[in-house]
Amino acid sequence: MENEKCDMIHTNGVKEKKLEVNDDYTIKYHANGKTIWSKGKIIDEMPDGYWEWYRIDGTIKRSGYFEMGEPVGEWITYDSKGEKYKTTNRDKK
Repeated sequence: MENEKCDMIHTNGVKEKKLEVNDDYTIKYHANGKTIWSKGKIIDEMPDGYWEWYRIDGTIKRSGYFEMGEPVGEWITYDSKGEKYKTTNRDKK
């Protein structure tokens, strides 16, 4: 995956989020191009390992783990102040 420096517009008119790859971490930005929307590693074009998502004001919104593109383990949702709100277990039973 290459470093992307500009937004892309899909044929359906939806603007793709700006992204960068730093130290193997993929960082996507909100539409404003300045605040981080998500960050984590992508391996073989799939999310892998620990990921975080953020609100436009910079507070954390959700975090969790992927194994080869599948959500696994404990996923945490945070309230608008960045405090833990809910925990969900994504392990297959």
